[in-house]
This record gives sequence, C-alpha cells and structure tokens, in this order.
Amino acid sequence: MPKVSQQYRDARRDQILDAARRCFLRDGFHATSMQDLFAEAGLSSGAFYRYFASKDDVIMAIVEDNMRDVVAMIRTAAARQAGQPPGATLADVLEILKARDAETGLGQIALLVWAEALRSPVIAARFTSMLTQVRGGLAEIVREHEEAPGAPADALAAVLLSIVPGYILQLALLGPAAVAGLPDAVRALWSPRAAPAAQ
Repeated sequence: MPKVSQQYRDARRDQILDAARRCFLRDGFHATSMQDLFAEAGLSSGAFYRYFASKDDVIMAIVEDNMRDVVAMIRTAAARQAGQPPGATLADVLEILKARDAETGLGQIALLVWAEALRSPVIAARFTSMLTQVRGGLAEIVREHEEAPGAPADALAAVLLSIVPGYILQLALLGPAAVAGLPDAVRALWSPRAAPAAQ
C-alpha cells in the first residue's frame, strides 16, 4: 500500500471538516448523524474513521481550528499594529472575523459550540483552555501599550475579549450590516487621547 503524504492527510482532514461545518450549519450538531457526515464528505465510513473516531471528535477539531484561527488573528493584527493602541488591534480582529464568517460561517458555528460546551464537560474544558490562550494574547498586547497603568492587564484583556463574543453573536444572528461600524467604534474608544493644547 503506497504511503500517504502529510499533505494528502491534511487535505482529507480539511475536506471532512468543511463537510461537517456544512452539515452542522444546516442541521445543528444533534440532528447531524455520522451517516450525514460520511455522505456530505463523500467518504466511506472506514475512510472517515481514519481521521475522526466520533462526531464529538469532529466538533472538537472545529472548535480547536476556530480558536487557533482567533489566536492567529490576534497575533497577526498585533504585529501589523505594532506601536498602536489595543483598540486598533481589536478592530482588525473584528474585521478578520467578519471576513472569516463570510467564508466559513464561523459566527454560527461559534454559537453552536458555545451551546454544546454547556452540555459537554470535555468540550467545555478544551474550549476554556483555548479561551485562556486568547485572553493571554490580549493581555500581552495590553502590557505592551500600558494605556491604563492603574488597571491590571489581565482584567483589561478580559474586557477586550468580552467584545469578541458579542460581535460574533450579532454577526451570526443579525448579519454583517449590524456590525459594520463596530471596528471603527472600537478604534475610537481605545485611541490615544490627544495631547492638551499648550496654554
């Protein structure tokens, strides 16, 4: 039997996860069966099970991919906005989230995952771990700028992180038009204060 390359394995995994996202967006986690996933991916059960042992494994892979994407977005935005206030970084993240939602339905998947995390301790634990990483990344950005030296960076990071789920919720339920002005509002809210005019 010929050896399968990592590139092939990665492509097949992506094929399965893309199919799963379509199923989950259409029918939700609980109404989607493993047979639905096989059919949507165009794979036999044997081929599918080489990558994922259960539907919960597929859900966790989607959760981890989404959270990794958010961490990467924060790092990319922070690098692009070096020397700028945290609001500029967060605004960039919101714009990237909107683009990713248009491509993959990230917002609706996020809502499904949040609901599933309330039911599944395993998903809740993995989700909490990834969320802690996101919060840590934001705290690093806050520390770099020290815009509010009287407030702990971790607490400010939690405030900034609270904006992201609210943005995703509105994006998923109300659509892109409802969040169109939010990145600019975030930039304005956390922009450097102008220096007072000389007397």
